[in-house]
Amino acid sequence: MVWRWSKPEMWVPGGYLVLVVAMLVYVAVVSRTGDIGFFGVWPILATAPVSLLLLSTFGPAAAALDEPAPVEGPIHEGPHPPIKLPTDYPSESAPLPADWVAPDTSIDTKLDMWSEAGFHGAVLISALVNATAIWALLRHMARRHNARSALV
Repeated sequence: MVWRWSKPEMWVPGGYLVLVVAMLVYVAVVSRTGDIGFFGVWPILATAPVSLLLLSTFGPAAAALDEPAPVEGPIHEGPHPPIKLPTDYPSESAPLPADWVAPDTSIDTKLDMWSEAGFHGAVLISALVNATAIWALLRHMARRHNARSALV
């Protein structure tokens, strides 16, 4: 018996990957003009569901979920008492920290190709994980459907 992939198994994960790559291309192109706005969040949100589940099951986050948060006060060690931080407002005639240093208004004129590689790489890896999970879910559903139809 030859197993053929059903159309949803082939096209849904591929369409999902195309959508994520299109969003990343849009972010890369429009971020150069400075008119990106809030759109940079959409690729992250598109890859978040499975990625957040995976992050919570592996690594230090999984160990932190099992342990209660430590509740401790500040610990002072040393021969001198801690310095009391100022609680009053500075006077109006005092110079502000912004007055101490002139802001850097220079703009980097070269477009670095690798400047956003971390963002794009993380989103693409998450999208591949999500596409694999979608494919596995659709494959499982197709096998279950074929097994039911064989029994009837």
